[in-house]
Amino acid sequence: MTSDDNNKPVEKDGQLLHLVFGGELNDLQGVTFRDLDKVDIVGLFPNYQSAHQAWKAKAQQTVDNANMRYFIVHLHKVLDPDGDGIYG
Repeated sequence: MTSDDNNKPVEKDGQLLHLVFGGELNDLQGVTFRDLDKVDIVGLFPNYQSAHQAWKAKAQQTVDNANMRYFIVHLHKVLDPDGDGIYG
């Protein structure tokens, strides 16, 4: 993994995996889901831009439910926490 001029990580093949998911929370001050069986896995995305678009669409669809929250997880940071391109 390398960095661009803005110090953002850039994968050689252009893929930086992101997971978008959400659901209804017990408490807006935390991240405990009311019912794990109802967590909405929106999908995996190859870059932040496409993940953000999916997140925004889902957030807008559920705007009437104040307890619904959607999240973006930077899976590339989980898979390669040191950012050295060595996975595992």
